[in-house]
Amino acid sequence: MPTESAQIRDIRYDESRAKLTVDFEDGAAHVYVGVPGEVHRSFMVASCREDFLAEEISDQYPYNRLTSR
Repeated sequence: MPTESAQIRDIRYDESRAKLTVDFEDGAAHVYVGVPGEVHRSFMVASCREDFLAEEISDQYPYNRLTSR
């Protein structure tokens, strides 16, 4: 789902695999593993998605960096 964020371009969630993919404006993409659906839903309604990502996801779940420019 495209976002209105300055740093985050797109967010996708695979519920069956509990994988959250975040595409950034700089071309990087991170896939976070083991993210519960509740966390994804909270992320989607957060008033500041960048802060939520930093505080509730980035340090809590392992991720792989997919791409970069």
